[in-house]
Amino acid sequence: MQTAAVPELAHTHTRPVHWIATATAMAAVVAIAGFLQPDAAKASQTPGERGTPLTTAAAPDTGAVTFPLDCGSIGSLVEKKASGDLDGDGVPETVAVVHCNAGGGTPPRGIYVLTKPVVKGAPPRVVATLVDPKEKQNVADFAVRDGMVAATLLGYSSNDVPRFEPDVRQEVKWRWRGGKFVRSTGPAAMGV
Repeated sequence: MQTAAVPELAHTHTRPVHWIATATAMAAVVAIAGFLQPDAAKASQTPGERGTPLTTAAAPDTGAVTFPLDCGSIGSLVEKKASGDLDGDGVPETVAVVHCNAGGGTPPRGIYVLTKPVVKGAPPRVVATLVDPKEKQNVADFAVRDGMVAATLLGYSSNDVPRFEPDVRQEVKWRWRGGKFVRSTGPAAMGV
């Protein structure tokens, strides 16, 4: 009796062409995933959180504001911004990280809180300066969440430290208490 030999199945042995095909397929999946992004996240509060009802008021627009920054003719640039209800009144504020539009280098940043205008049609108002550019700080991370502003500030231990190489890192938070923003800080870390 003869037994039929089962031919060797080509798909059971990997060859370089199989690896190339797999890598190409994975690259295509990653590329497609890069184009399919979720909608931008929006801060929100549940009704009754912090004792205030929700409102549909728009957050203040940074484009209509003149920031208290002396930039001369080069103007200022809003680097980052985020909105949320910081004082619990149900109306969102906008927090902006702003610096002079120097075009190069690392100009110091300021962090400003904007609120709605007093008079309808007027520009939003800067109601607080959380970080003054005169402090010569840069802002690495920045967020507004749960009624709080959080940032990572980069600074310098002395005037001898090059401006492109900050050597002090500090985690800071601001929360609205008693009619003003109260700053809390983590320990300063040397050697960023």
